[in-house]
Amino acid sequence: MLPEDKKRILYIEDNIENRVLISRIIQAEGYLFFEAGSADEAFAIINKQIPDLILMDINMPDMDGYTLTKQIKSISTLSHIPIIAITANVMKGDRERTLQSGCDGYIQKPVDVDLLPEQIRRYLE
Repeated sequence: MLPEDKKRILYIEDNIENRVLISRIIQAEGYLFFEAGSADEAFAIINKQIPDLILMDINMPDMDGYTLTKQIKSISTLSHIPIIAITANVMKGDRERTLQSGCDGYIQKPVDVDLLPEQIRRYLE
């Protein structure tokens, strides 16, 4: 059983180095951290433990973050979960496309490690 007062954050990212970095930041802030390297892993985790926040990589090999976000948001019991894109897609129109796909927020890579904890707090409130 997980402590009720700890927020659960799932990071869906295929790059292990990025997962390690984000894991360190999130755990240092006292959150429970879950990670998935693919859409299948993400759904396996979500089926066991519904997160309070999802951080979503957009460029993944098996299923891109746009499609995965749409799938998660289409499930009524999951549609309330904020999904924040963490992406290297920073060209004109990428932010808009990300938000139109159903993401609730957008954080550019490389992640600013000093700003990330505040960004996460904002989305959890």
